[in-house]
Amino acid sequence: MTGTIAVLGLGEAGSALARDLVAAGAVVRGYDPAVAAAEGVVATGSEAEAADGADLVLSVNSASAAVDALEAGLPGLKTGAAWADLNTASPGTKRKLAGVAAGYGVPFTDIAIMAPVPGRGLRVPMLATGAAAGAVATALNSFGAAVEVMTGDAGLAAERKLLRSVFFKGMSAAVVEALAAARAAGCEDWLRKIVVDELTAASAATVDRLVDGSVKHAVRRTSEMAAAAEMLGELGVRADVAAAARDQLAHLVSRP
Repeated sequence: MTGTIAVLGLGEAGSALARDLVAAGAVVRGYDPAVAAAEGVVATGSEAEAADGADLVLSVNSASAAVDALEAGLPGLKTGAAWADLNTASPGTKRKLAGVAAGYGVPFTDIAIMAPVPGRGLRVPMLATGAAAGAVATALNSFGAAVEVMTGDAGLAAERKLLRSVFFKGMSAAVVEALAAARAAGCEDWLRKIVVDELTAASAATVDRLVDGSVKHAVRRTSEMAAAAEMLGELGVRADVAAAARDQLAHLVSRP
């Protein structure tokens, strides 16, 4: 691969990656139907036009647009050009994309962006899997990117990212809900300190305690979280996480 890269999707992430690639010396061809290309990025009128002449295409649209973007861009690809999908799509969608690309003889890689792009740009940690992962990582890393290659098929990088999301975004949702309830109860500062203290003191033993305790004390905790969900209703706060925890614990009680 040489230095012409197409970026499809010029939102927050795509624009940051495109700007950094331009600054590193790449020729960047961009397309987004709703966002103008930044200075230094060659503006184009379609996915196929952006892909025309590119050695590598980075699809940074959205999970819902990933398949359409690939199908729209394929007519513009030159022989040997690689396609990298950076969208937060399911592993199944990534495998579908890889299958479509393979049908046209296009090298494909699934790239998972593993941290927020703002403030990091091209240096954001990325994980790549799939047939073209090594070549795409080499190309992007030559411009200063931080792409790690993991052996395996497309979809594995997305799987790792989304597994992390189940934990991290789930924890975030619990904190947001708990603090909203504490605010309604007039003790937000008190609960915020508890959250900070627990996170600060966390260790490997904390994970074991959370998992083992949920199973061992599922009956008692189901009732506790039912009461917590009821309390949030009394406070006028949505009990999305509390109700989900109640239901998960109840499932632990009922399973063999």
